Amino acid sequence: MELLSSRLPTMSYCSYSTLVLFLTVVICTVSSSLKLPPNVTVPALLVFGDSIVDAGNNNDLQTLVKSNFPPYGKDFEGGIPTGRFCNGKIPSDIIAKELGIKDTVPAYLDPAVLPQDLITGVTFASSGSGFDPLTSKLVSVLSLSDQLEHFKEYIGKLKAIIGEENTIFTIRNSLFLVVAGSDDIANTYFTLRARNLQYDVPAYTDLMANSASSFAQELYDLGARRIVIFSAPPVGCVPSQRTLAGGAERECAENFNEAAKLFNSKLSKKLDSLASSLPNSRLVYVDVYNPLLDVIQNHQKYGFQVADKGCCGTGNLEVAILCNQHTSETCADVSDYIFWDSYHPTERAYKALVNPVLGKYLTKIF
Repeated sequence: MELLSSRLPTMSYCSYSTLVLFLTVVICTVSSSLKLPPNVTVPALLVFGDSIVDAGNNNDLQTLVKSNFPPYGKDFEGGIPTGRFCNGKIPSDIIAKELGIKDTVPAYLDPAVLPQDLITGVTFASSGSGFDPLTSKLVSVLSLSDQLEHFKEYIGKLKAIIGEENTIFTIRNSLFLVVAGSDDIANTYFTLRARNLQYDVPAYTDLMANSASSFAQELYDLGARRIVIFSAPPVGCVPSQRTLAGGAERECAENFNEAAKLFNSKLSKKLDSLASSLPNSRLVYVDVYNPLLDVIQNHQKYGFQVADKGCCGTGNLEVAILCNQHTSETCADVSDYIFWDSYHPTERAYKALVNPVLGKYLTKIF
């Protein structure tokens, strides 16, 4: 049973002020760099997942997985550490800008979020979360189920701001992004002995893919129609995993990458199957594994000089995943680096990926 009706909105039932507010937000957006199909409206971007797209939902949680301190945010607007695990903007911000929605996508739990922020979209993502429910429990962050509950709460708030019919329109036409999986592989399966004794890699990637498919179904049941789920990245090639599992030469940890590729194959097939059973859905699997691997392996072609270390100083061994608030130093020129810390890419690396990836999948999404 859908939380939102499938009926198209009838504007005549809205108050004049609500109608003006809604139309102003939908029409007066920032300029788009991508050419959308004619008559396509994308009123909001709604985001779920992990640290790649968390803009600060973990800030007030009792968890160690936070980044609301310097040097994070060094190149963000005003140099403010918002809780984004990056020197600047993260993929959700960049995608919102490219689609002409707005410049940045705030965290849903940010106390400074305004009604107009809700109308054009927020991120519910929580750093350290994953498709395996245990992944979020290990570090005391918001699970995907928790994020879904926040989304339901968001729908109620949206109805209070723009009315039920406009809320239906917004949810049905917005773009939903889901970015997760790397924490399951790196921080749960290959780190927690109890998990890799319980499952072999094929069985664990089944668990992940089934969870991802179920999450997509739940979003659809709540009214979402344009749902994009990103693949797992080549997590074995991030600096911390090179150090921990890449041998003396700090090569990419291939067992991590093989697990990611197996999950991605299963996820793609699951989503294709699910999409065929969901009327009027645009359920799209997006491969970021191969584009990011290409940037890493051929980094000089993209203008990067360093592919195996983070700009934010975490020591020569690159074992610590996050920057340290008190002792971390940053590199001389962040534009030379693919990675900001030893797990998360820089804003420039994200920008090198977003345009090609969006361009490739644009017709499938819209």
